[in-house]
Amino acid sequence: MYLCKNCYMDTEKSQEFYKRLKEQLRDSNEWPSKYLYKFIVPSEPEKIERIHQIFDNTGAVIESKQSKKGTYTSISITVMRENPEAVIQKYIEVGEVKGVISL
Repeated sequence: MYLCKNCYMDTEKSQEFYKRLKEQLRDSNEWPSKYLYKFIVPSEPEKIERIHQIFDNTGAVIESKQSKKGTYTSISITVMRENPEAVIQKYIEVGEVKGVISL
């Protein structure tokens, strides 16, 4: 299982980053494979709900844990993905939610 570290960047850098990630995923996993996503999200219900919607109907197991002060929520998502492109597509979708950090 491969974990993406800091999957958020400007467009040019992100294209290069995702290309490299795709190669790493191809080399490190057999596909289809379970994949673990981890996100840090501001503890705003609409942002947390949006992440849930992105993974709705995928069979994902979603676990959430709020920070001690309640400012942020850690979201871990384990889901079966068909290929590296499917992994990256979800990172791109989640990346559109303002304030989310991908780990």
